[in-house]
Amino acid sequence: METGYYDTDELITALATPWGESALAAVRTSGNGCIEAASVCFSRSEAIAAAESGTIQYALMCDPATGEAVDEVTAAVYRAPSGYTGQDSVEIFCHGSLPGIQRILEILHAAGFRDARPGEFTLRAFINGKLDLTRAEAVQELVTAKSRKAHSLALGRLSGNLFREIDAVKQQLVELLSAVEVQLDYAEDEIEELVAIPADHLRLLQQTAARLAETYRTGRLYAEGARVVLAGRTNSGKSSLFNLFLKEDRSIVSEIHGTTRDYIESWITVRGVPIRLFDTAGYRFAEDVIEAEGIRRSEKIAGAADLVLYLIDGSRGLAAGEKKDLQKTFKNIPTLLIWNKTDISHEAPPAGSIAVSAVSGAGFADLEKAIITRLAGKDISQETDSMIDSLRQKELLEQAAEYLAAAADSIDERMPLDITAPEIAGAIDALGEITGEITSADILDKIFSGFCVGK
Repeated sequence: METGYYDTDELITALATPWGESALAAVRTSGNGCIEAASVCFSRSEAIAAAESGTIQYALMCDPATGEAVDEVTAAVYRAPSGYTGQDSVEIFCHGSLPGIQRILEILHAAGFRDARPGEFTLRAFINGKLDLTRAEAVQELVTAKSRKAHSLALGRLSGNLFREIDAVKQQLVELLSAVEVQLDYAEDEIEELVAIPADHLRLLQQTAARLAETYRTGRLYAEGARVVLAGRTNSGKSSLFNLFLKEDRSIVSEIHGTTRDYIESWITVRGVPIRLFDTAGYRFAEDVIEAEGIRRSEKIAGAADLVLYLIDGSRGLAAGEKKDLQKTFKNIPTLLIWNKTDISHEAPPAGSIAVSAVSGAGFADLEKAIITRLAGKDISQETDSMIDSLRQKELLEQAAEYLAAAADSIDERMPLDITAPEIAGAIDALGEITGEITSADILDKIFSGFCVGK
């Protein structure tokens, strides 16, 4: 089968582990007839060629042209439809020597294998019915997960929880559409009993599709993370809070103004969300050219932030003109006001601010919750349902919800069933595109070309 630039009838190979020195490396192959094609590259070629599916064979990897041994390996043999791709395949586990890996790939090329393109193994698994499209997309999501929560959500999708939820909606719609089509195909006097099409049922299914679409923002937040910038006047406690987030002394803390001359950054995880956290130079009028450049860079970093945490020194309160400067500088940037140094502050924090002490850690849990709620647009601490992080899936779920809303409206307005039927069918098709039952070659190429090679 050929789809776009993928030809699934060819023999393919790729390194499935990172390209670098390691104790072990894995080289994948796939394609009908690949066991026999690869067997000539092993010292025990007959044993490899005759191996039962799901068995592991020990052998030397050899150059068939010269008989030279290249590496001592084990080979896992899978016969169609077993294994990851549903095709014949041999997975070679060798030593992680870069010259050795290169020689193994060269030998396989000479035996008739070409380099696999990005995502080609998973594409073949999809085409051969080993995975639906939601599970196939979850493979890459699992590989690129930046936090435990993102990993857990991707694993749930790979296990089929998203597919089952979408398929349950689709199957109910298929039953409803069948009842509609029966009534369209036959005259009323030919049908023993007319089946009512409940608008309320369609609206419930529409709400399910819409709810899943709405999880996209949270799903992307867990998968991609966010840029969060610590900003504020000099000595407001940004570096201390930065160190508290990291749980290590990474940023220099000093009572001397202007200690931080440039921004520093680090990846952290806040309640399961990966955060790229920036500690920036404090805002003030600076005659020092280097400090002034640090402040300019701080403003640039803050301008690209998903969220700014603006710190106020609670022991001194808002400085003269600080509120005006704050409104001007961060006018169009999501910002949380942080009333810091509550351990030595004698003033009540202003309304809407979050009171913390970067020294004692007081209020830190409330700050973490506020950060995630602001980034997600809601409290997500109790969310456990299926989530999506694919824009393609979000758009198709929104399409399905629109079709279902229109179908329910047509029933409420007592319109002819031949108007309702296409709306239900449109929703079924949109859901079918999500799971891959209805998918063009161009869409498949777009999805799988974003995968890493060897997956």
